[in-house]
Amino acid sequence: MSTSGKQRIQNEHAFVLHSYPFRETSLILDVLSRQHGRLPIMARGARRPRSALRGVLMNFQPLQLSWFGKGEVRTLHSAEWQGGQPYLQGTALMCGFYLNELLLNLLARDDPHEQLFDYYRATLRRLAHETDHAATLRCFEKHLLQELGYALSLEREADGGKAIQAELCYRYAVERGALPDDSGPDDSAARIGLPVSGKTLLDMAADDYADPITAQQSKQLMRVLLNHHLGGKKLHTRELIKDLQKL
Repeated sequence: MSTSGKQRIQNEHAFVLHSYPFRETSLILDVLSRQHGRLPIMARGARRPRSALRGVLMNFQPLQLSWFGKGEVRTLHSAEWQGGQPYLQGTALMCGFYLNELLLNLLARDDPHEQLFDYYRATLRRLAHETDHAATLRCFEKHLLQELGYALSLEREADGGKAIQAELCYRYAVERGALPDDSGPDDSAARIGLPVSGKTLLDMAADDYADPITAQQSKQLMRVLLNHHLGGKKLHTRELIKDLQKL
């Protein structure tokens, strides 16, 4: 339900996805909240040297926010740091910014996704504690598309519904799914979709990215699918991570 008709929201769990200066001393926050979705909030005076908000409104840290207002941009009333989330560093930090960029570009405003909020919070913990960041990103990308209504069909063929076989080869077509790759080299059908093994599809269904081939093919497939839903928008953090770690 939209927050636009509510005057005051109290003690809502939230994360700051992005912020930018507004006028001389304030900030505009792009916030992901659990019960009210993504929304813009103005933090008055947050940039003042002695503002209590300066050390609170940080990316990747769980917050409890209260705000008021009926307009498109609400006004922050209070913010409390909840703790419990280690600070992201190095590649994990860049991966966190990548998650935020995905959410900023794919989530509509004032559209709650409580399960996605919880999964985002859990993903930040994984980034802080685990080393296989690529697997963590693939899991989040898949879950995000599912939450937005674009769930991947990974266990059955698009046409006919036959079960995917690990030993067979397929081509994954956007908005259709996995198709058997049984065409000859001169067949135009061979150019439909991205080539992917049945094992990769089944591994993705199980969130298992330990196999190097699965890791590589799943990265390529998720990039194609995300680019489609992003409508051609380039993600700056994705390009930077690719250059740094080949994730």
